[in-house]
Amino acid sequence: MNETDPSTEARKGRVPLWLDPDDLRRLATHCCCPADASAEEKAHCDRLRFRASAALHKHGHSR
Repeated sequence: MNETDPSTEARKGRVPLWLDPDDLRRLATHCCCPADASAEEKAHCDRLRFRASAALHKHGHSR
């Protein structure tokens, strides 16, 4: 597993966030979008759920 380079992430405008696996599982599986959410809102939620799921997978935690 490659370690994250803080300076590279900062250049991408990203900030560090450490969550325990249960919190990530919640993010990976739960959509908070209302029924009338726009396509942009749904896409944003999809990205968050994908990243949460990828973080769990990368660190050996199953959903």
